[in-house]
Amino acid sequence: MTPSAVESPAGLIITGCTVLTHDDQEEAVFLEDAAVVVRDGVIEEVTDDEAVAGRAADEWIDARGQVAMPGLINCHTHAPMVALRGLAEDLPTEAWFNDVVWPVESNLTERDVTLGALLACAEMIRAGVTCFADHYFAMDAVAEVVAACGMRALLGEAYFSSQGPQGREKSLEFALRHRGTAGGRITTALAPHAPYTVNDADLAATAELAHAHGLPVHLHAAENRDQTEASLARHGVTPVEVLHRTGVLDTDVLIAHGTGIVESDLPLLAQARGRTAVATAPRGYLKFAWPTTTPVRALRDIGVPVGLATDGAASNNSLDVWESMALTSLIQKSTEGDPRRLTSRQALHHATLQSARAVGLEGGVGRIAPGHRADLVLVDLTGPHTQPVHDLAANLVHSARAADVRTTVVDGRVLMRDRRLLTIDVPEVVRELDERLPALVDRGHGRRIQEYDT
Repeated sequence: MTPSAVESPAGLIITGCTVLTHDDQEEAVFLEDAAVVVRDGVIEEVTDDEAVAGRAADEWIDARGQVAMPGLINCHTHAPMVALRGLAEDLPTEAWFNDVVWPVESNLTERDVTLGALLACAEMIRAGVTCFADHYFAMDAVAEVVAACGMRALLGEAYFSSQGPQGREKSLEFALRHRGTAGGRITTALAPHAPYTVNDADLAATAELAHAHGLPVHLHAAENRDQTEASLARHGVTPVEVLHRTGVLDTDVLIAHGTGIVESDLPLLAQARGRTAVATAPRGYLKFAWPTTTPVRALRDIGVPVGLATDGAASNNSLDVWESMALTSLIQKSTEGDPRRLTSRQALHHATLQSARAVGLEGGVGRIAPGHRADLVLVDLTGPHTQPVHDLAANLVHSARAADVRTTVVDGRVLMRDRRLLTIDVPEVVRELDERLPALVDRGHGRRIQEYDT
């Protein structure tokens, strides 16, 4: 591209960096001494430094010593649950839900959700996460936070069958009200909690609503092997078979966790008529001592994308997708008994292109390429723990950390520059949240929002 004398300034030009791009076969390619030109929130050009000399731009970033890569996507979380971080530790799944989390969540107010979402978004921006898929309560508050802080999100209002028809109706109303808001940065989904809390009739009704309104479905399913075995014992079918018979697999569906997916489920997932994806959050599986993990290789072999996730910080203690990327690679190597699965480049593929597919944003994010939204991060590799560089992919996956992210950009807007957050006042959020914690964590009332009994 040759700039003309009348050409308007670019919105942002980043120079001097190494850019992670993808070739036609989706292989990672690293371009050195590169520049990225952003205009109107869209990547206009990926070129070399010399080509942008003399260009006009509203904002310049000199990124020498840094790697520009697509922003990370947290494909399944419960952002407001950062308010419960560390509250329910070292417990089995049933006690975690019934004794702590669901009693405490009965205290939630919309303000608690707002403060939790603000803190979560601050944490994610600082860790290079530009987009997240959330599934929780009082999601109007989360949508307001996303709009204000500048992130991108796929949001769904969670519901249980115990709420009656109004739970499902509220989920639909939320999805229709917020779809395409925040300048298009918010997409929405229907969000039944799980097959063990939402009955077949409600799941079937959800599938019908998804088709009628062109909405995806985001839910937990086959979270662990115990759930699969309990479903087989009680109903004669696996949770994935429940999704099949209720029509959910005929929609565009994002399944959280899937560590309980068994071999007989794979043909159903492969033949699903909608876009089916799975989000893996390995740190939580280790904490709960679940015996299996998401079968990444088997899913990838049948064409089901697996995106990276953290789950909520109440179970995972952090929203660090960078850690999820490294753990996914390591745990899959151990599970497969093969150090060649997952390689660093495969892990980067899950962190970028596959995560974008999982949340329904393929072609819009997940690549640094012309025509894609300018959701990207700059990672500083000058520290002693990331030097020397023999294999840049390995350094990014296994040596770099969230704290190495220097700059986070969403839709061409800089949300963090040189580690300084620009859109969220963290001290003020923490101050108010601390004041509200005693009322939030009280369990003396003996209530709980739901019963965990798979």
